[in-house]
Amino acid sequence: MPKFLIEVPHEEELLACAQVVEGFLNYGSHFATKADWGCRDGVHKAWITIETDSKEEARNILPPAYRAQATIIKLNKFSMAEIDEILRQHGKK
Repeated sequence: MPKFLIEVPHEEELLACAQVVEGFLNYGSHFATKADWGCRDGVHKAWITIETDSKEEARNILPPAYRAQATIIKLNKFSMAEIDEILRQHGKK
């Protein structure tokens, strides 16, 4: 199943942080309550990784007020064989 990284930015003020976190915790989505936050390090974003079928399904785990500003990234891994082939195709190996 595809894996997605969800990134949700928010305003830098302490009150804004508290309101966003409260919104996530009260939303009722198990995934939203497990978000990681960067606020204490000065990066005012939440991150969630989730396995689901589509970007739209990933977006829908968020509280509605935060869906529009979320960035949804489909993640992948590479094998050495794949990288070797790409490099060969471009004359780098």
